[in-house]
Amino acid sequence: MEKLIPKMQKLTQNLWWSWKPEVRTIFRDLDLDLYHKAHQNPMSVLKQISTEQLEQRAADVDVPARVDRALRQLQEYLTPTTTWGLTHAGAMRSRPIAYFCMEFGVHESLPIYSGGLGILAGDHLKSASDLGIPLVGVGLLYHEGYTNQVLDANLWQQDVVEPYDSADLPITQTVDRHGEPIQVSVEMAGRLVHAAVLEVQVGRIRLILLDTRVKKNSPKDVALAARLYGGDQRMRIEQELLLGVGGARALRALGIHASVFHLNEGHSAFALLERARYRIQMDGLAPHQALQEVASASVFTTHTPVDAGHDRFPADLITEYLRPLAEGLKLPLDEVLGLGRVNPHDHGSPFLPTVLALKLTRRANGVSALHGVVSRKMWNHLYPGTREEAVPIGHVTNGVHLPTWLATEMNHLYESHLGVGYQNSLTRPDTWSKIDNISYAEIWETKQVLKARTLRFIRKRHADTRARLGLPEIEPAPLDSDALTIGFARRFVPYKRPDLLFTDLDRLDRLVNHPERPVNLVFSGRAHPADNTGKGLIQRVGKLLEDPRFRHRILFIENYNIHVGRMLYQGIDAWLNNPQRPLEACGTSGMKVVLNGGLHISVRDGWWAEAYDGENGFAIGTGEIHADQAIQDQRDADDLFRLLEDEVVPLYYENRNHTGIPWCWVKRIKNSIRTLAWRFNADRMVKDYVEHLYLPAAIGSSCQMPPP
Repeated sequence: MEKLIPKMQKLTQNLWWSWKPEVRTIFRDLDLDLYHKAHQNPMSVLKQISTEQLEQRAADVDVPARVDRALRQLQEYLTPTTTWGLTHAGAMRSRPIAYFCMEFGVHESLPIYSGGLGILAGDHLKSASDLGIPLVGVGLLYHEGYTNQVLDANLWQQDVVEPYDSADLPITQTVDRHGEPIQVSVEMAGRLVHAAVLEVQVGRIRLILLDTRVKKNSPKDVALAARLYGGDQRMRIEQELLLGVGGARALRALGIHASVFHLNEGHSAFALLERARYRIQMDGLAPHQALQEVASASVFTTHTPVDAGHDRFPADLITEYLRPLAEGLKLPLDEVLGLGRVNPHDHGSPFLPTVLALKLTRRANGVSALHGVVSRKMWNHLYPGTREEAVPIGHVTNGVHLPTWLATEMNHLYESHLGVGYQNSLTRPDTWSKIDNISYAEIWETKQVLKARTLRFIRKRHADTRARLGLPEIEPAPLDSDALTIGFARRFVPYKRPDLLFTDLDRLDRLVNHPERPVNLVFSGRAHPADNTGKGLIQRVGKLLEDPRFRHRILFIENYNIHVGRMLYQGIDAWLNNPQRPLEACGTSGMKVVLNGGLHISVRDGWWAEAYDGENGFAIGTGEIHADQAIQDQRDADDLFRLLEDEVVPLYYENRNHTGIPWCWVKRIKNSIRTLAWRFNADRMVKDYVEHLYLPAAIGSSCQMPPP
């Protein structure tokens, strides 16, 4: 035992385990209840389990041999002889990409994410690690994390802060060559805010996180980075300055000389000003030359097709904060402020970090083909005299990190038929063409195992919520195990229309309670803590359960996070996505469902606009948009009902053989996996960034992305 515990501790020190189910299972097998109470965190399990139980369980489930095997695999992973990145991005090994993001969703035990942006950033790091891309993540450590969603007796979302103990995570304090802790400071409207520079190892990738819990800071400044997206506009500016300016300074303090700054959304745009300031101060460049060189070596990804979703800081407020940077840039303050204004000469107009990022990067992209079109239209006015189609904003469609989201059973199925090493060639169509070698029975049986597990999880979570609220248990248990089960889980905002099916409750009743072809609907998701409209949508879904017609057919699962999402993606039959087109930038939850043998039902928006081919899922409507949104909503609701009634439900229930396998449904699953898995994974996404954005930026090339 004396030798085993240090080995297990070593295994927990790299978040590589977060996408290695065989490693997580070692700790899960020690104590299942403790594992879940510890948010599936191996490090926390190891700290809490008793020595006696560890000794007993280690012998019962062969822990020593499994740990030795995992450590060997980790060492081999960290010291590869060759990777895609070494071959294709070797020029960046000495000067990596710095990937800035406000949130990172690597694992549920590290709650420094709120939703899709953070999950995407976590998947980006993991695929960069798997591919061997020289990249460093830069973010903030929110020591109070994000809020947990708890529904009250009125089914209204309450936002509960649940601080976590960073000592239960593999977060280390960085030190300089003298062994002293590294800290950075950032000027904030007449004061200095200090931050410790911490590090988390994500496979081969270093994730640098700034922590304001240092003695030099006042209580107010300690609280600055306490919570993700907390506070008012002043705090928002300060968090973004800490991320951008502090993050750039942290890289230099660590001796990391990045070739490319990649800003994942506009929150980190101030990093560009800091990078230019440093070049002016240290290399003697003229201000505009420095800004040009920074722009040529920077990449900006926008994720927001909704105009109101972009930060806008009042002129008088931002003026307080940008004065120190303007002085360092040796430029008039108003000129620096103009870099963030739509019209630089409109001195009273708000400052937009997105505008700053677009003006100070030569390579910008949306996150799907359609989002690229929307972004060019949205920001055309920043490029006077430029045709909309020529606006220099391209696209790299998002993808998801397969090992993170794939069920173990599906992985075994793929290994059996695609080859044990199939994950080394995820982006090759011929890898996935072998899906046709898998029998219909194997796919259906595997999916039924996953569905049964997901339904148990859903019922348990729902029962726990009702028990906490003092509500009676639903009898018999909700959700028919044999019924078509459709999931809808995402951020609750009006444009995502989670209540689209509720426009005709009588028709919904006939759909879900059909005597021969019933349908289960499972909802999950949360609203921003300040968004009462979104909370009202959640309440509307919850209140529907009071209607006896829907009590056994429709459920809402609270506190949507990585863990809840993973359980839903893996076992649901079909995934519903019905936003107002074209307001979904990409949407990646459906990609995760596809990889796990589910089918996607979506408006032709985001990634589905370029993915749907007529036989690999289902599309709501034609993609044409009515000028009156109310009419469009009604049209989409009618189209969705017709699609479910006439296509989706019949395909699931009809054409079954003597063993109950719906051949046409499973055939569509095969089509879905074969045509979509190779394109919409994060390995393909990261390779696209390397080839079309990072490499040109790293060598200072003036070439742009391929025409959109």
